[in-house]
Amino acid sequence: MDFKTFRNSLPSNVKLLAVSKGQPVEKIRALASKGQYDFGESRVQEALPKLSLLQDINEIRWHFIGTLQSNKVREVVKGFDVIHSIDSIKLAKRVSRIAGEEEKNPKVMAQVKFREDPDKFGFDSQKLLNVWSDFIHLPNIEVIGLMTISPIDLDSDQRKILFRECRLFADKLQLKDCSMGMSRDWKEAVEMGATWIRLGSFLFGSR
Repeated sequence: MDFKTFRNSLPSNVKLLAVSKGQPVEKIRALASKGQYDFGESRVQEALPKLSLLQDINEIRWHFIGTLQSNKVREVVKGFDVIHSIDSIKLAKRVSRIAGEEEKNPKVMAQVKFREDPDKFGFDSQKLLNVWSDFIHLPNIEVIGLMTISPIDLDSDQRKILFRECRLFADKLQLKDCSMGMSRDWKEAVEMGATWIRLGSFLFGSR
């Protein structure tokens, strides 16, 4: 299935994020020529040269999807349109403050862990509820949704249950977006209510 056929096969409410980490500028440019303008990066130092080399394509929207270290916040706020990986209220407040200083207004998502996973960061759902009023009222950022990653050892049915939890939690918080589902599990995520799926190797092939 070619790219345009695949993209057109997705439900109308599901947006495609092409995860371009580890991919050369030429491949990103080729995908942009087919109408794909949302790209995700997770390593700041790798991403910044790409942002510079591709600034002639005005339609591109850059999404930061990796763990955001406090000392990289300013570079991410300056260069990225959407941040999927806000994993603490402390980080949210830092992004808010620096966005104000840089006169930016990034869209952000709270990263939530619905299962124990030592390899992933994120809010516990109850802890996010505890700070939600503070989070949603921070200036200079627009909270649009939740992001989650399923642990690699879950089977398909277990992933569906996790993704459904994320969708219901987002609905409870009156958030439209759920960024969930990657190359191995995007079908389950779409079935359970994802609005963003993050695909890398599925689109670009192996790095």
